[in-house]
Amino acid sequence: MRAAIAAAAATLAAAGIDSAISEAEQLAAFVAGVDRGRLRYSAGWGEAPTPEFTARYDELVAARARRIPLQHLTGTAPFGPLDLKVGPGVFIPRPETEALYEWATKVLGECMVGQPLIVDLCTGSGALAIALARYRPKATVIGVDDSPAALRYAAANAEGTAVRLIEADVTEPGLLPELDGQVDLLVANPPYIPDGAELEPEVAEHDPHHALFGGPDGMVVIAAIARLAGRWVRPGGRVAVEHDDTTSLSTVESFSGTGLFRDVEARCDLAGRPRFVTAVRNTAPARGQ
Repeated sequence: MRAAIAAAAATLAAAGIDSAISEAEQLAAFVAGVDRGRLRYSAGWGEAPTPEFTARYDELVAARARRIPLQHLTGTAPFGPLDLKVGPGVFIPRPETEALYEWATKVLGECMVGQPLIVDLCTGSGALAIALARYRPKATVIGVDDSPAALRYAAANAEGTAVRLIEADVTEPGLLPELDGQVDLLVANPPYIPDGAELEPEVAEHDPHHALFGGPDGMVVIAAIARLAGRWVRPGGRVAVEHDDTTSLSTVESFSGTGLFRDVEARCDLAGRPRFVTAVRNTAPARGQ
């Protein structure tokens, strides 16, 4: 097994995969049906792999070397406390978004009592909506996305929670007026990559383009969300929106420019890159609103 993993890691490294050893071990653990942390203690670690293991492992390693995402091969992606079902047709949640999730849990813990209304726009696999519903079981949580394929994954991931999923386009004017002034916390990881950006093959060839690109400057959906948040978020409510690491200032301006938010703040992800912007809905209309 040790030799098989070493050979797989060499194959993945030759294919340009930086985390080759880690991914070779993850695939081995997946085929063996054990957690990666227990792989070295499994019965086959010091023995020759079975023919069945070798055939399946070689198949997956070859697929990963073709830059098919690891998460598509295993069918799951970690996010915060969750292991989410993912696959073709849905955006794979990234570790960068966990910084936004941690901010949201802090806000819920420190600023919001009772049963808050939380909305996750462009929910995709349901990552933020479900993680926040698990963190705050009594909250009302709504996930919104315009992709039927993504919502099928979200529905599967949301089983056992009270998350409500709505198929809708967040750029549609006048969307869901029944939420006007009712939302306590709005979060979003929208399409925000500028058109034409160069991406890794795993992203460019396998993540849905509709979930990636946000127009020429990456701001089309973010600007619409800022307008929507101005309607939906109650006075004193919070909002957080993820953005490209080149558009932090533009995202700040999208919220500041409405005159409806205060404490608009650019924040970084766990790697220190500018990643999301947070704001607080004014408790009174700005002059001229």
